Amino acid sequence: MKEESLLLFRLALCGATVDPSSWRSEGGGRTAECGGERRSVQAGWLTADRSREGKRAIAGGGRSKTRKRSSSMSELTNEALFGSAKEPFSQSGHSHGHGGRAKLPMLPLIALIFYEVSGGPFGVEDSVKAGGPLLTLLGFIIFPLLWSVPEALVTAELATAFPVDGGYVVWISAAFGEFWGFQEGWWKWLSGVIDNALYPVLFLDYLKQGLPIFEERLPRMIALVLLTVVLTYLNYRGLTIVGYTAVALAVFSLLPFGILTLLAVPKIKPERWLMIDLATTDWRGYLNNLFWNLNYWDSVSTLAGEVDQPKKNFPKALGFAGVLVVLGYLIPLLAGIGAISDDHRDDWEDGYFAQVGMLVGGAWLAWWITAAAAMSNLGLFQAEMSSDSYQLLGMGERGMLPEVFSRRSQYGTPILGILCSATANP
Repeated sequence: MKEESLLLFRLALCGATVDPSSWRSEGGGRTAECGGERRSVQAGWLTADRSREGKRAIAGGGRSKTRKRSSSMSELTNEALFGSAKEPFSQSGHSHGHGGRAKLPMLPLIALIFYEVSGGPFGVEDSVKAGGPLLTLLGFIIFPLLWSVPEALVTAELATAFPVDGGYVVWISAAFGEFWGFQEGWWKWLSGVIDNALYPVLFLDYLKQGLPIFEERLPRMIALVLLTVVLTYLNYRGLTIVGYTAVALAVFSLLPFGILTLLAVPKIKPERWLMIDLATTDWRGYLNNLFWNLNYWDSVSTLAGEVDQPKKNFPKALGFAGVLVVLGYLIPLLAGIGAISDDHRDDWEDGYFAQVGMLVGGAWLAWWITAAAAMSNLGLFQAEMSSDSYQLLGMGERGMLPEVFSRRSQYGTPILGILCSATANP
């Protein structure tokens, strides 16, 4: 099983379609039809042997055979990965998922990716304090090309080759075996729920600035429980609801920075962007901030099985989300750095964009940015819970967790995965 899983993993990456009748041993290896060629696999390596018959079949309109082989590949791949072919991979990407419910379209998918990775320019202020204006701007231009784009491309490639729930757990299981797949799944889920526990707390930290009652222990605990219950219920009601909620939150969170930029234009002095002082640069803090704010593109892969037309929509959504994330950082930084005096570099730390809003637009803009930061934490919570819960669903479908984890609600959502991801929050 492990051998076949690894072989199918490599064949999927080369775009292979496999006809079970040609899936035979040949010289100690395996052969399969791959794009009109006969591919031989020996000791884990793919070599190509041109097949004239395959070329003639394609030239002569052999599309129905290709579709047949593609269907067989879906069944065979599922058999290797899941032990049965009763739920084959949906390579074509039907618009309806389990129980006929609509799958996740592109716009909410973009919003979920945005919140898996970013959530807005909240938290990038520390990079200005650590590295200064020029290094910060260069960092958010160069680092995405060196790290974010490759990670997003890997995610797009593997999520379309394996469009099932579980994401990276499935990839690693196919390549290295289920032991390592389980290790990846367990530790990634654990880190995810620990991280997710912070967002309701951060939301209330912002809220208590206007409502001091949430500084008291009892009201704060009640609010945390109620907030977690409401957000968990939204996840239970369906991924599409969560996705469109993320769209609304993203619009609310990014809009004040668009207004900030417009108001800042007359005050911008471009020479402020070029300030650099390598002697005082905190390289560790600077690089950590870049990495933290431009990472986790693979998180959304765990719900690949819920995406409408994954081969078409997943790569596009990652591309659009990438542009949104980078511009969501760069534009507010260009506006804030260019409009604020150089004397304020040491003030650039978490939450400073609210002060920038105050200096540029007044108290109303400062409060809007603060509210946007608070609401962004809700989007981060929703996206993380979706990723964590569908990961457990995928592991249940693979047999890596008890079968009860693979059960869905009437809305098609992972019941136990959501409950575990919610109750794990302290």
